[in-house]
Amino acid sequence: MPSFAEALALMEAWTEGESLRRHMRAVEVAMRAYARRFGEDEELWAVAGVLHDMDYEKYPQEHPYRGVEELRRLGYPEEVLEAILGHASYTGVPRKSLMAKALFAVDELTGLITAAVYVRPDRSILGLELPSLKKKFKDKAFAKGVNREEIRMGAEDLGLSLDEHMAFVLEAMKEKADLLGLR
Repeated sequence: MPSFAEALALMEAWTEGESLRRHMRAVEVAMRAYARRFGEDEELWAVAGVLHDMDYEKYPQEHPYRGVEELRRLGYPEEVLEAILGHASYTGVPRKSLMAKALFAVDELTGLITAAVYVRPDRSILGLELPSLKKKFKDKAFAKGVNREEIRMGAEDLGLSLDEHMAFVLEAMKEKADLLGLR
């Protein structure tokens, strides 16, 4: 399997936009945290997170199929490919593995958390607390593109309450605030 460093370089080669790159790094951070929590392979889960949207910028109409095609050609494990396919509901690929469930669960949530940080006066994640995040989650006018139902379903698929899931991902992102540009 290619290393995480190789996966990161591939993502950067396929993605020019800083905000999409940051999103993929946020998903990677959340995936690493969940891998540790569940006793899974952290590097493998991080690879799935950092590559899940690699083709979105270049091939939005063919996402995630085009990226998975390239990853398969490069020898990435089928488990990673299935997780990436499964993170997009419209593919119809079932999320069977814990990795696939986690990727689906964190994708939209990291976007909501990042949006919540960007409207804070200090634009820092460090002061963002769960009650404030929950308020943003409930406000349908805030970050309209974030699919709240997918966040709910993702938490449920992981066997967690929505609050537990939101708090866990928020804390994981806080720990890597500098990497994510959210300090």
